[in-house]
Amino acid sequence: MLRLPIATAATALLVLAGCGPVVDPAAGDDDRRAGTSVPRLGEVTPLADPRAWDGVVEVDLPDPVIDPVEDSPAPRLPATVTDAQGDEVVVDDVSRILALDIYGTLAHTVFELGLGDNVVGRDVSAQFPEIADRPLVTQNGHELNAEAILALDPTVVLTDTSLGPWDVVLQLEDAGIPVVVTDSHRGLDNIASLTRLVADSLGVPEAGKRLGDRLEQEAADTTAAIAEVAPQDVTGKLRTVFLYVRGQAGVYYMFGEGSGADSLISAAGGYDVAEEIDWSGMKPVTDEALIDAAPDVLLMMTKGLDSVGGADGLLERFPALANTPAGEHERIIAMDDDQVLSFGPRTADVLNALAVALYAPDAL
Repeated sequence: MLRLPIATAATALLVLAGCGPVVDPAAGDDDRRAGTSVPRLGEVTPLADPRAWDGVVEVDLPDPVIDPVEDSPAPRLPATVTDAQGDEVVVDDVSRILALDIYGTLAHTVFELGLGDNVVGRDVSAQFPEIADRPLVTQNGHELNAEAILALDPTVVLTDTSLGPWDVVLQLEDAGIPVVVTDSHRGLDNIASLTRLVADSLGVPEAGKRLGDRLEQEAADTTAAIAEVAPQDVTGKLRTVFLYVRGQAGVYYMFGEGSGADSLISAAGGYDVAEEIDWSGMKPVTDEALIDAAPDVLLMMTKGLDSVGGADGLLERFPALANTPAGEHERIIAMDDDQVLSFGPRTADVLNALAVALYAPDAL
């Protein structure tokens, strides 16, 4: 079987993520991170003028509270699925699961399906107490470690093309381990389908349908609440661009249409400028692009902003930013790297947090 990595937004992000620092280990079971206390959008009073705030707003959601749709599901095996690459994969045993991707979404999904006890390892992005005692199988950030994976003797591996090197995935298949490659795309449009593929692969399709329906409903309820608060007219919405930065490696990208950031911005109540300036995918950002975009606010990953020395360092690197409303007011929303584009089980919480940051930042 020939497996080839798919060129998707998440694949491109892997290249960028490799430039970043290693994420700190997850907290222990008795040390659930408090993170940023984020009220529900309906509980806060939005600013009368959405542009009447200055400075950086940092958001780091607390560790999720795992709420499985079923406590002890009984997998029906063997399970046969067609994965995102069109390959048929047969899974006979789910007693030792590895679920690995750049945001920890797959591992979180397995726990929400009620099969967390079967997970034997984790990637560096799986950052919640229930998985903290599992050994890491990634190194140097998001690089798969074949020896660490094989040492855990997994009976099934769920992954996508956001982690590499791809030769490790091929090595696992050569060792006879069923590998299910899921869609690397993260967005509102595939929350349920991604959840169902994970569940189908593990022999718990009914749990997958319930979880997918629950996550879609939570996201729909949140976007409806945001629509009640965000300005209805496009001119009233905050013009927003997503910058991916790794200053120590000289990586400065602006995410556009099809990157996942576009749907995130729109769902959170912002105005995504990408379509207006014909910016698709992920491309190196330029002063000209920033001026054309004229953003009111920048959305970034926390470690990315830190890597350039904060708002001052970003303005020093891109002086043209000072000629935009976002730069003039140093108006930046910085969200935890593993959360901001994760979608999956945390979609509703991420959207709510970003909407509060956009329209009621004084509540954070």
